[in-house]
Amino acid sequence: MSKRIYVGNLPYSATEDEVRDLFSQHGEIISVAMITDRETGRFRGFCFVEMEDAEADAAIAALNEQDMGGRPLRVNEARPREDRGRSGGYQDRGGRW
Repeated sequence: MSKRIYVGNLPYSATEDEVRDLFSQHGEIISVAMITDRETGRFRGFCFVEMEDAEADAAIAALNEQDMGGRPLRVNEARPREDRGRSGGYQDRGGRW
C-alpha cells in the first residue's frame, strides 16, 4: 500500500528532479506532483510525493525539518483533500437557486 506525503516550505527554485533525488534516498518513488499556481503557472512551494508505506514513514522521519535551499522542509503524511463545495463560491442552499 502506498502513502501520499506533503512536502512544504520548498524553495521556489526547487525542481522535480531535486525532490526525487532527496526522497529516493529513502525508497522508491511512485509519483511526484509539483503544485503550480493556476493563473501564473509558477511553482507554489509545495508538492506531494507518493511512496510505499514503510519507505514513506522513513522519508518523513528523516526529512522533516531538513534544510533545502536555506529553508526547513515540512514533511508529513498528506491529509485527504476537503470538499470545498461547488465551484464559483456559490453554496447550495437546499436545492434552491
